[in-house]
Amino acid sequence: MSEATKVPDRAAPVTLREITEETVDEILALRVGQEQTKFVASNAKSIAQAHFCKTAWFRAIYAGESPVGFVMLDDKPDLPEYFLWRLMVDERYQRMGFGRKALDRLIEHVKTRPRATELLTSCVPGEGSPEPFYLTYGFEQTGRMEEGEKVLRLPLR
Repeated sequence: MSEATKVPDRAAPVTLREITEETVDEILALRVGQEQTKFVASNAKSIAQAHFCKTAWFRAIYAGESPVGFVMLDDKPDLPEYFLWRLMVDERYQRMGFGRKALDRLIEHVKTRPRATELLTSCVPGEGSPEPFYLTYGFEQTGRMEEGEKVLRLPLR
């Protein structure tokens, strides 16, 4: 078993890394559970969208040396709010704390960006939605809906 295919320890450090020609296949192979596919696009679709959007900032999520997920930010430095466009953790690595640690790393990045005062995200409501995860993390309801998704906000203090 290669180092990259070993199941990472819950205590493994989480980093956000650029996706390269050498790593893209293992990032494309990451999947959420079948019941979660209605809540997040595939990594293939996300990477394709990122290549056509000038404001997309995207990274693979690693726990130690193992790829465990994907994150994408809509990075518009002329606005005070940044938008978490995608966050996915492979079904094999969910409930291990990697999503929370990835959000920590993403927020560290956003705080380095010009005028950043809040991070927004949105989620499809329904059974299995990631909304409880975001609310537990500290995101707040905004009361807004966009394209059938609830908009949440996290003030950056």
